[in-house]
Amino acid sequence: MAIIDDLIKQINDDSLRERIQTEVDKLTQQKKFGLVFENHLPEYTPLYDVPITVGSTVSVRNGGISDLYVVKDIHNEQVICVRKGDGQEKTFALNNVVITAEFGEPIYPYLKFIDSISNAPDSDLWHILIEAENYHALQLLEYLYAGKVDCIYIDPPYNTGARDWKYNNDYVDSSDSYRHSKWLSMMEKRLKLAKKLLNSENSVLICTIDEKEYLHLGCLLEELFPEARMQMVSSVINTSGSSRDVEFARANEYVFILNIGASAPQPLSLKEDWLGNIKKSSTKKVRWDGLMRTGTGSMREDSPNLFYPIFVSKDGKSFLGAGDALPLNVSKETIQRIDAFVVWPIRSDGKEGRWRYSKQSLLKIQSKGYVKLGSFTKESMAISYISKGWQKKIEDGVIDVYGYNSDGSLILDDSSYVQNYIPNNQWAIPSHNATEFGTKLLQKIIGKRFTFPKSLYAVRDTIRFFVANKPNALIIDFFAGSGTTLHAVNLLNAEDGGKRRCVLVTNNEVSDSEAKSLTKQGYQPGDEEWEELGIARYVTWPRTVCSILGQDINGEPLKGNYLESDLPMADGFQSNAIYFKLGFLDKTSVALGRQFKELLSVFWMKAGSIGMCPKLEGESVPKMLILPDNRFAVLTEEKEFPDFLERINETTNIDTVFIVTDSESGYREMAAKLQVKTSYQLYRDYLENFRINTGRN
Repeated sequence: MAIIDDLIKQINDDSLRERIQTEVDKLTQQKKFGLVFENHLPEYTPLYDVPITVGSTVSVRNGGISDLYVVKDIHNEQVICVRKGDGQEKTFALNNVVITAEFGEPIYPYLKFIDSISNAPDSDLWHILIEAENYHALQLLEYLYAGKVDCIYIDPPYNTGARDWKYNNDYVDSSDSYRHSKWLSMMEKRLKLAKKLLNSENSVLICTIDEKEYLHLGCLLEELFPEARMQMVSSVINTSGSSRDVEFARANEYVFILNIGASAPQPLSLKEDWLGNIKKSSTKKVRWDGLMRTGTGSMREDSPNLFYPIFVSKDGKSFLGAGDALPLNVSKETIQRIDAFVVWPIRSDGKEGRWRYSKQSLLKIQSKGYVKLGSFTKESMAISYISKGWQKKIEDGVIDVYGYNSDGSLILDDSSYVQNYIPNNQWAIPSHNATEFGTKLLQKIIGKRFTFPKSLYAVRDTIRFFVANKPNALIIDFFAGSGTTLHAVNLLNAEDGGKRRCVLVTNNEVSDSEAKSLTKQGYQPGDEEWEELGIARYVTWPRTVCSILGQDINGEPLKGNYLESDLPMADGFQSNAIYFKLGFLDKTSVALGRQFKELLSVFWMKAGSIGMCPKLEGESVPKMLILPDNRFAVLTEEKEFPDFLERINETTNIDTVFIVTDSESGYREMAAKLQVKTSYQLYRDYLENFRINTGRN
């Protein structure tokens, strides 16, 4: 309907425009709505660092980004443009227009190095921050990581109407009648790309939201991920609540969790805050259960094959074996032993019961020490066993074994054991308080630069349930905000020794109030004064650097310890991170190999982001590039292949090779001779990926 409304406004005949609008309104009222929204609303992205040439599509920097022009001529710092749609010709100052990418247009991205921090020079692990509009960044990430991502955690704009997110370069507020439609359209496009990144065999998508859009988001997720198992968690983030006009104060938010393939939350060792209605008595000590069945189905006639004698020494201290099960018509009195006491499953009321295990199963677990003799009773003897769950913990070494009793049962030490478990879906965890462990924690690091960050521990805990068993997981957050996700991944790695890698994506938008202030001062988007206050440069990257180094924005050591682990914040993290800005290349220049230098960082990421990202000095392109520290190599001149092959064979740690050639058969022949895990044909692999992807989402 948004597009129809825009077209109606262009009708010059007032009478005709009103008549058509009336009929459209009638149709709208008759339409039954479920999850229906304007999924074809166009999106545009300003590309401030792309040079303007004749034929470029541009928009006015401080005008409507969807008001597009094609550059006809450039002369004396002036651009003569033709407006798309009506062909109207206008002239603008060159520095007042910006290249604008239309949704569905072919884009050929590269990564421009901005900065890096290395606090672990001997480590291959590098985290990545990409400054970009996240749709185009996701297109690049699909080229790099399709089907390889273990976890996506996102905290998208909540669409509260508070002008906290933009659509087509303009803040969306509560007065916008299409704000829900715009939000859903924006989310759908990005979630479709995100789905292609996830490992279809075992991965998870985690998305937080509040009450304004959770119903819409839930329906959208069900529609886009029908194969996933979806659950929603309610998480308390502010016990005092955020006030709402004529409404209850909001104390919680919702966490949608979509498990794909074999993904599932892992049982974890958790503090008592997580217990909820889980019985505390079941979490501390190894439990020996009674061998005789109780409750329903516990009589002899219910399972005759489980009514058999167990032989115990006269002093009650030794297990001497077991006899065969007796048919129902045979009395237990027929079984007598002079040298042993015969134990039957006799209930306290004197009735004949049955054991929990068959004779064969009992003998098997008894041989492992999982059966213990108790004291004699009037009719029988108390015999207990360890359940299968505890047996596994003992066999896995979680419970210490110190020896055996005279009856063959294990002597165990469970004093240091803490049970791992999965909590319920109502989380009221003190460390998840967004004020204390989000806002105040971030202020301690970089000052008052960002509002409403997530609690560091809320993000760490949520991710941990799904990557605790994946020490090398790849985690992506394409609504990175202040950078809490990368901080949480570093903390998790420090706690358990993992080498999980995190990729963050965020734009470099300034806040609505900052934008108004900068505009009054005469600055425009793209100006350095404007860009340096953007979220990527002013918040996300400074937080990443400071948390890794263990110091605040002024270089002072951070005070205090991280909760639970007691790791000093001043110690920082043994970690490395690199900051890129997404840029766009000319297709023809790429095909001719003129932009190899710009694409080297993309190849580095595709090869696993191992070691410090390599750089090339000067404009000349080497005939070959062999980078053992980064575990990849590039051949740019195919006639040099014999020498290249010889050098690759002499290097033991090259896993990925890129070969520049226009011949597919030639590429296959060369690739077949290389003893490497993966190879790619350039620039065909790169160019075809983005050409094929164009507009298909």
